[in-house]
Formats: sequence, structure tokens, C-alpha cells
Amino acid sequence: MSELVNLHVDGPIARLTLGRAEKLNALTIPMLEGLDAACARLERADTVRVVLVDSSNPKAFCAGADIAEWGALSAQDMWRLWTRIGHRIFDRLAAVPQPTMALIHGMAFGGGLELALACDLRLATADARFGMPEVKVGAIQGWGGTKRLARLVGVGRAKQMIFRAMQIDATTALRWGLVEEVVDASELHRHAQEIAAEIAAGAPGAVRLAKQLIDLEVGGLSAETIAAGLAASFEDGREGVAAFNEKRPAQFKGL
Repeated sequence: MSELVNLHVDGPIARLTLGRAEKLNALTIPMLEGLDAACARLERADTVRVVLVDSSNPKAFCAGADIAEWGALSAQDMWRLWTRIGHRIFDRLAAVPQPTMALIHGMAFGGGLELALACDLRLATADARFGMPEVKVGAIQGWGGTKRLARLVGVGRAKQMIFRAMQIDATTALRWGLVEEVVDASELHRHAQEIAAEIAAGAPGAVRLAKQLIDLEVGGLSAETIAAGLAASFEDGREGVAAFNEKRPAQFKGL
């Protein structure tokens, strides 16, 4: 990791912060490499139960991919150094075992919106704006945005946003299902911390299994049955039942 991407762990909650504030966190290869390193650390962090993805700039979550970095690339290098690497890293972020939540204030455009889409949950401020402006510069989404956007808002709305380079506000994003909640900017971090604490209070093994099941492209009752049986075999599963019966708070320890 670098100063461009910082991962700070405070007990069960980690905060991954984009630190290129002066450029509205426009994404570069070094930033992608920082995200990759953060994911590697999270994959090994058994004590971390929730990850908040944040920005160091209150005016922007992320303005997108830095056109100054990718604009001059050849077609081969665009594939080899930009879309291929970025796609792999965003997929890796989506697959970290802990639930992730993007804290979106200001703009989330292009690759910045793709970054938010790679998270499990999205909490936005009332002034947040969302867009996929790539077609205006003759480009297309390269980091999983087309599929992830369509899954959240529906195919028609995804096509409308992409074809028209359409921006939507936080109210529309909430109505369309692009974000889970909209709060006042002054409440963003406090409310995010509350949500993270609620998630962290659950049995981590069960939460991680639930994430994997929800994210399965092909799944069914048999997969849920196996996972439910596995969860019940964990020490946390037995502790949860015992705490319920004894009418006391559960003391979860991990897998």
C-alpha cells in the first residue's frame, strides 16, 4: 500500500481510504496497486469483520479513472495494463471475506462508481452524484461496472445511465437501489460506524458465509443447506444458541 490508499484497522472495523484528494481520487495504476495490497491484507485479517471504503476528500468519493494516465495507452497496453489489472483488483475487492461498505460523498463517476459497485453496501450523502460518463470520451466501463450496475438498478436503467452518460442524484440512486441509505453529510461517518458495529456484532463465520451465498451466480437450496449446517458446527453457532437460551449477549470469537 501507499499514501494513495490507506488501510487502518481499529478492532473489528477496517477503513480503506483513498488518499489522492487533490485529484478527486482519480484512479491510477499505483492506486490500483494500493487497493490490491489492501485486499491481500484483508484476506488474511481474521479479526476484521467489516471494511469501510472511504475518501479523504469531502467533495468526491472518486472522480473515476485518471484519463491522463490511460488516455495515451495503446489498445494492447489498455488491455494489458489498465482494464485487465483493474478488473482483477475490483473483483478481488468484491470477493474479500468481510462485508464492505462504500461511504459516498460528492461524485462517484466512472471507475469511482465501479469501485463503489464492487462493495457490498453503499451509504451516500444527500449531495452525492453518480454517473458513467465513459461514452463521452469514446471509452467504455472496464472494471465490471456494466454487469454490477445492471444487477443493482436493472438492465434498462443501467443502459440509460451508460448510453446517455447520465448523472443521477442521491434520491434517485436510493429509489433505484444503487445505494442502501442516504444521510446528511454530517452524519455519514457516524452512521457508517453504527452500521459497521451492527455487522461486527454478528457471528463472523455466519456473516462471511452469507456474503458468499448471496454473491454466488449459481446457487440454490442445496448450497444454503450445506452452509447452514457448516455454520451450526462453528463454535460461534453453538455460542449463539447458548446465549439465546441463557438470555445473555453472545460472545462471538470467530470461526
